[in-house]
Order: sequence, then C-alpha cells, then structure tokens
Amino acid sequence: MVEINAFCAKVFRKVPARLNIGLMLFLGCFITYMIRVNMSINILAMVEPRNENDTLPDYGARYPWNAKQEGLLLGAYFWGYLFTSIPGAYLAERFGPRIVTAIVFIGLTVITALSPLAATGGFATMYAARFITGILSGPLYPCFHNLISRWAPPDEKGKYVASLQGGTLGTIFTWQMIGFLVEVVGWPWGGFYIPAIITIVATVIWLYLTADRPDTHPRITSEERTYIENSLGDTVTNEKRVPPYLKVFRSVPFLSLMVLHYGNLWGLYFLLTATPKFMSEILGFNMGSTGVLSSLPHLARMLFSFVFGTIGDFIKRHEWMRITVMRKSFCIFSHIIPGLFLIGLCFVHEPYTCVALISLSLGFNGASVLTNLANSQDLAPNFAGTLYGIMNAIGTTTGFLTPLLVAHFTQYENTFENWRYVFMIGAGAYIGPALLFFFFGSGQVQPWNALEKPTKSEEDSK
Repeated sequence: MVEINAFCAKVFRKVPARLNIGLMLFLGCFITYMIRVNMSINILAMVEPRNENDTLPDYGARYPWNAKQEGLLLGAYFWGYLFTSIPGAYLAERFGPRIVTAIVFIGLTVITALSPLAATGGFATMYAARFITGILSGPLYPCFHNLISRWAPPDEKGKYVASLQGGTLGTIFTWQMIGFLVEVVGWPWGGFYIPAIITIVATVIWLYLTADRPDTHPRITSEERTYIENSLGDTVTNEKRVPPYLKVFRSVPFLSLMVLHYGNLWGLYFLLTATPKFMSEILGFNMGSTGVLSSLPHLARMLFSFVFGTIGDFIKRHEWMRITVMRKSFCIFSHIIPGLFLIGLCFVHEPYTCVALISLSLGFNGASVLTNLANSQDLAPNFAGTLYGIMNAIGTTTGFLTPLLVAHFTQYENTFENWRYVFMIGAGAYIGPALLFFFFGSGQVQPWNALEKPTKSEEDSK
C-alpha cells in the first residue's frame, strides 16, 4: 500500500489539482450512470418471453414480469432519487462533497452486489433494491456541482460542466460492454457483480485525488490556489449556511431554468430507459447489437458536449456574448434541434436511419453544458449544488414517467406507430421549455446568492 501511495503521489504531483478534480468529476459521473442504466440492459435478460414459442438464450434466471412491472422496475431508481436530491445537496454543502460522494459509492457497491439476490425474492425485492439505489444516488450530482462552483475558474467552467458527461461514457460502457458480458457470463456477473467491483475501485481513487476546496487540497501549488481563488472572487464563500429556499422558489430565472432542465431530462431519460427496448423489439437488433447501437447516441452527446463546452469557454474568454445571451442562444442546439430530430423519427422506418436520428438528437443535446447544466452556476455559485438538487428532484420524475408512458403506448400493441406518440411527446418536452427560457431565463448572479450583511445594531453589539 505504501508503494502504491508513493507511485500515485509521483504521478499526480505534477498534474494541476483542478485537472484532477475535472477527471474525478468525469469518473464520478461514469460510476453514477453505470449503476443507473445497467437495468435497461439487464432486464432484457431477466424477463421471461411474452410469446411462449420464443426461445431465448440462457443468461441466467428469468422472471415472469409483465410490461407494466418492467416499466416500474426501470422507474424505481428515479423514485428513490427523487427523495434525496434536495437533502443530498444540503449534505454536500454541510459536510463536503468528497466524503458524501465516497459514502454513497460504498453504499452503491453493496446494494448492486446484492441485486441478484434481491431478484430471487421476486418483483417486490428487486423493486426495493432499485429504489434504494436511487435513494443512495440522489446526493451525487449536487456534490459534483458543489465541486465545480469551488474549483472552476469562470473561463474554464464550460469544460468542467462538460466533464459531467462522464455519465455518458458510463452509459456507453454499460450498454456495450455489459451487454456483451451478459451474453458471456450471464446477467448476475455482467450486470451487477462487475459494476460493483468497478465502483469500489473508483471510490479509492476518488478519495485520493479529490478535495472539497483548493485550500484543503494536500498537493495543490500556492500559485494554482491563488489563481483559482482570485478568479472566483467574492461570488463563492466557504461559510456554511442554510440556502434561501423561499427566495429560490420565488425566483423567475430559476423557475424557468427548472422547466428547461425538466425538458432536458425528459429527452435524456426517455432515451436511457427506452432505447434498448426500441432497438431490440422494434428495430430487430440482437442483444449485443442493441447494447452497441443504444450507446451511439450517448457517445455523440459526450463528444458534442466537450465541443460545445470548449466553444462556450472561448466565447466567454473573448467576451463575444453576455452570459444570458449565450445561455439562451445555445438552447437552439440543446433543445430545439433535438426536438426536431425526434419529430423526424415519426416518419422514418429504416433501422439504421432511426439510429442516426436518435444519435443526432442526443448529440446536439450535448449543448446542455452551456444551458441548463451550467445556469445554476450563474445564478448562485454559493448554492449551485442546492439549485441542481432541486432541479434534479423535480426533473427526476421523468425517469419513472417515461417508462410508464412507453408501457402505456406499447402494452397491448408494440408497433412503430405507437412509438410515434412517444417521440412527439418527447419533442414537445424539448421545445416548449426552451421557448419559455428564451423569455424568462437569465445568466446573472441573483441577489440571494450573497451573504446577508449584518444590520447596524448587530454590528454594534459585537
């Protein structure tokens, strides 16, 4: 262990501390999504065939869950996630994102490893396992946004927010590699045990490389610490205090951001939970191909996000646009264009063209690193984690609504025509919130971000 620590210290000593933070944000999101989306692939191997004449490969035990139960299982994670997003944000700001994230990862390792055992108990225990997984995961993104607000210089923030697309790589890894692993070693190992092992290894790396703030990082140089602190100025304070929830919920810019984020998550979670089903049962791809092709839209989103993040930093560095104008303008790419591609899906039947349209829709949504994913940092850097926690708590309802919506339209007749309704609803969820944000969104720091100054009588009493 001493030799490992010495090696890590030698390797990472010359790497800027804020780069390590960016890498850990990417890794953290990777783990989050690996645990989140594994059920979308696993359930294809865990459920008995609807048609008694179908003979499916032996990937492990199969269970008699119907379409509605499948939708409930895919949505169980998001029900749990809903309850802990807001309190998780408070935990991140009260105790620090480093330790909160590590504790969550350890919990996820345990519950993921126990999931095959939970499945043997039937639908109820499997639902409980996924629900608990969601409860544990709620604090993670508030933790990540808390780190960004305290580590990212303003003209580098686009890259930091883009690092949150590590979740996209987690989706790609899960749907490609775990899809094949399920075929080779079965769903208990491929879908649950191996992800649990990866998660505990990631926890050790996270604890070694992260720190809550520049002034608590053990290996940061004084020059880098000064640069970060000076660039952030007085918009971020290290003082712990209760977020101004009442002012937050009365803020029109924040409410419009929350609606924009909801539309973004509707499109994202619909494709996360439904793409494997659509490609397998409608487009006719096998398990291995489904995993690969289902991951292509998320690969496009990750690549586009880094491109858009770099463009945003470049624009900000050269002051070509005001922040508000930039946030609103890029909604065209993050929401309007993806919605139009979903509309296009209603009129196309060729399988690979469908895959291309889905990939382009989610790819352009990568511009969300400059819109809904970044705007909480603009409005209130001191409470970026809290704002994101609230947004995610509301937006996470899309995670269990979209599987139920798909189940509703496909329960009796799973045809392309029925999927058109799902695509049109998704397009509306993208485009409508963007139009609202054009009118009411903002990129300016809100007054309630600042510490309340003591009154004259309070100062005199000190």
